[in-house]
Amino acid sequence: MPGVKEQDWTGALFVGEGESRFAVRVVLLTKANKVIREKMTNNLWRIGPMAPDGSFKQVQISTDDRSVMPAHLDALKEVIAHPDQWSAAEVTNATTELPVLQAKYDLAQEQRRNLLVRYSRTGDGSSLVATVTALDDDTTVFLEVGTPWGAVAGETAVFALDGRDVTGSAPGLVDTGATGHIRLIPSEPPDDAALYASVADMTAAMTGGTGAPGTATAALRYQLDQGESITFAAAIGSRPPKLAVPEPHEVEHRLATAQGAIRDAHLTGSGPVGQAADAVRDALSLNTNYDRTFHRNYVLWGWGGGGGLFTGWDSSFDCIDAALVDQNLATQHESDIFDQPAPPNQVNLVGPRYDQENSGPMHAYAVWRLYTKFGDRTVLEKAYPHLVTFHDLMPEWDADGDGLLETPYFGDRVGGRGNHLGLDDLPVYADYQRITKVGGSGDSRDNTNLTDVALNSYYALFAETLAKMARVLGRSADARRFADQHATLRRLLNDRLWHPDKGMYLSRYLDGTWNEVVTPTVFYPLFAGIATPQRAATLMDHLLDPEVFWGDYVVPSVARNDPTYCSGGPVHPDSEHFRFFDRYGEGTAPEQWKGAVWPPMNATVYDGVKRYGFDDIAGMFAARSTAMYLDTWTKDGWFPESFDPEPGQSIMDAAVDTAWRTYSWSNAMPVQGLHELISDNPWDGDASALMFGSLTLPGTNSVANVTMRGHRYDVSAGPDRTTLSRDGRVVFRATGARVAVRNFVLGDTGATFDLNADGATHLEVFPAHGRPRTTRAPKGRSRITL
Repeated sequence: MPGVKEQDWTGALFVGEGESRFAVRVVLLTKANKVIREKMTNNLWRIGPMAPDGSFKQVQISTDDRSVMPAHLDALKEVIAHPDQWSAAEVTNATTELPVLQAKYDLAQEQRRNLLVRYSRTGDGSSLVATVTALDDDTTVFLEVGTPWGAVAGETAVFALDGRDVTGSAPGLVDTGATGHIRLIPSEPPDDAALYASVADMTAAMTGGTGAPGTATAALRYQLDQGESITFAAAIGSRPPKLAVPEPHEVEHRLATAQGAIRDAHLTGSGPVGQAADAVRDALSLNTNYDRTFHRNYVLWGWGGGGGLFTGWDSSFDCIDAALVDQNLATQHESDIFDQPAPPNQVNLVGPRYDQENSGPMHAYAVWRLYTKFGDRTVLEKAYPHLVTFHDLMPEWDADGDGLLETPYFGDRVGGRGNHLGLDDLPVYADYQRITKVGGSGDSRDNTNLTDVALNSYYALFAETLAKMARVLGRSADARRFADQHATLRRLLNDRLWHPDKGMYLSRYLDGTWNEVVTPTVFYPLFAGIATPQRAATLMDHLLDPEVFWGDYVVPSVARNDPTYCSGGPVHPDSEHFRFFDRYGEGTAPEQWKGAVWPPMNATVYDGVKRYGFDDIAGMFAARSTAMYLDTWTKDGWFPESFDPEPGQSIMDAAVDTAWRTYSWSNAMPVQGLHELISDNPWDGDASALMFGSLTLPGTNSVANVTMRGHRYDVSAGPDRTTLSRDGRVVFRATGARVAVRNFVLGDTGATFDLNADGATHLEVFPAHGRPRTTRAPKGRSRITL
């Protein structure tokens, strides 16, 4: 089980001899005779616990795809209850539509069938045991054995029935002289079993039609009542595996043991923020996929779209988040980015997508964070030459040759004017004008007249990150070139894109006029390290202003006092449930880029705030991001693409009107809170140094089993005690106040670090050799050597 095919949430993938491949799937049949087999995101109800290495997996699926939810019905009831706030046509529409949707919802609940699926890998990893449990009466389930991708991937296999067992063999796709074999043995005899000529034939037979017999796939049919289970074992080998019929009680014991081991061996946590560690672990484990071309794992972006690994900026956040969960997954994921071929109709550049100018900078940042976190130069060495090529193409977006970049032209269409930065319809880009590009790389896009604060922040981050990489790789001339460029961009951006009256960084047109739309991109110079300390402090005033950005949910994609904020529908102050809501089916109460909270934006703002040492604000910001994510995770079991900026807006806060329910970059929200507890330091100082502790996370929080630089770390941070353990041994303790520690380097006989404390505190360091070191530190900032 080195990963699964996209959205094959109940499946297990086996990769055997010579890259022979097999798939075991659990298939659910609805009362309307519909097969729920693949692409089942909408049928996924609960996720986890899961292990990122595939050693344990648990999901709950349902025939109810939640296309109609109570929030939808409530929304229509609100329209009917407050006719003075809606047009007569809208009231009439709601009155007509409500009984139709209510009937659809009631039928879905009446016919709802739920399954709990649990897998555990056993032995050397070539076998597994599983239990499928019906949570309702009259539930039809199939166990399917076949190939994961079939003919599209050149997979051929031959299956047979051996009593109740399924056996199969397939040639290797890499070593064609090798043959892999599989056997599946259920404890309970099926009600029916058959072999089919194709998947289409199998699904036709599952739904009561006629399926041609053959040897391409096999299915065992079971009819279960509530609480009944199917128990089975499956294994692969270079020869037909020998398996005993699994005893259900032994399988249950194995499953319970494997589930219990997750928190002992993998990322976990507790507390208001720390509990998100389990959700992040499970979400990224769910979205771990197998790259059938390069034979490694990666994190699937979005909900299954994109045709495999996505080389845009989304995947850089997946790398950073995965690094907290599993080193192998993060390293394989980012390695996969730089092994992808150049996409068609784009610049002939391997790796990140060049049509997104934030893709190169963000993947450079992700690669650098792999190095600061794990100390492994492998991906850095692979990525560096491609990133330099990407960087050196970017001046083609400097329309006037002044050293700052202008926004590329993405057309006049709705749905992508800000696509160069993944900011599709951000109002900043509403009024740019096209300028014909002269020369360049061959990229077909023209220039525009908008000097873009966000784009130039990414450009500066790119230069800074490449300078750091070059120093590690011993490329001193490159290091000087990129460091000089970062300094130049810092000067230019501060000279030309700081609005002195508004006290923030804003984009500007080439004629000198300002683009005065205020969005979170005003904070991006913090992320790039180009804001002056005084201007950074001024930006914090804007961030904390509830009329501009601050609130229970942060940070909206356009300022709260902007006329476009949540303008998708009127304000309904008397509404019981929805302050902003247009109508059922819209799915975008804040119109996405006019208020929705986007995880990459939040992660960028958080990193900038933390980089500049605003530890109190960073903790509050991270706590809000984490709470927003956990609200949706706890309520619906989803991790959506974006969030509503208004708490209680259940039409959008769980993205219920969209398919974006398992969107990988969503995990950037709670990772902010987990990074508050412990993180690498990607910015200044020793690349191997740690950051840990928090001044403002609520309550006491802990996170455990975080791998960094060959050690396993646990941390607990509360109002009067912060403890750091390394490899099971306490190495640091602070008592008496909250503390935030950065640049922590532990030596054989002591430690050095920078401390920020909210009160007087007693510090203890426990080195590997010699006596413990202790001291007292006052409130505020101190440089400590013990």
